[in-house]
Amino acid sequence: MKEIDYKREFGELYRQDETVSLVDVPPIDYLMIDGRGDPNTSPEFAAAIETLYPFCYAIRSQVMESEDLKFVVMPLEGLWWADDVDAFDAGEKADWEWTLMIVQPDVVTEAIVDRAREDVRGTKDLPALPAVRYETYDEGMAAQTLHVGPFSEEGPTVERVHEFIAENGYAPRGHHHEIYLSDMRRTDRERLRTIIRQPVTE
Repeated sequence: MKEIDYKREFGELYRQDETVSLVDVPPIDYLMIDGRGDPNTSPEFAAAIETLYPFCYAIRSQVMESEDLKFVVMPLEGLWWADDVDAFDAGEKADWEWTLMIVQPDVVTEAIVDRAREDVRGTKDLPALPAVRYETYDEGMAAQTLHVGPFSEEGPTVERVHEFIAENGYAPRGHHHEIYLSDMRRTDRERLRTIIRQPVTE
């Protein structure tokens, strides 16, 4: 059976040091769940995480059977924004909107997703299963860097990204994007590794 680690296949998109760099992100397929509210206290946020991981492992099982391919499940990612930009910048988390998502390899099809959905529906009680969608996200050019440490201390890292964007003649667009290279459920907060990504336009 062939084995693939798609983090390696995607190269610089998922390997980043603490410098800021430009990346060109192609259209990528994801499982996604939308929500709203403080990620530290929202039952909706916890339910999304509890649902996405088992769903992705069910998809991997389907791919192993149909394609004779085993792949490493990709890390959790999040898009973040607020209708009121000031509320987002001020950290008023109750007003935050978010989309949690996990990349799906290009061998995954709608049919595989549907079969996996039926599998997990029959074997697991996943609270956010009806909210999961399979969708392509076309992000395009973006600036990104690595943040090491607690999520609550991301502010200076985000500022560095936006300074880089301005200094190089770009403007931010779209949603603040985070890629959680560490499992936030099991990793000490001081050792968390998170890619901070901001799409840009010229």
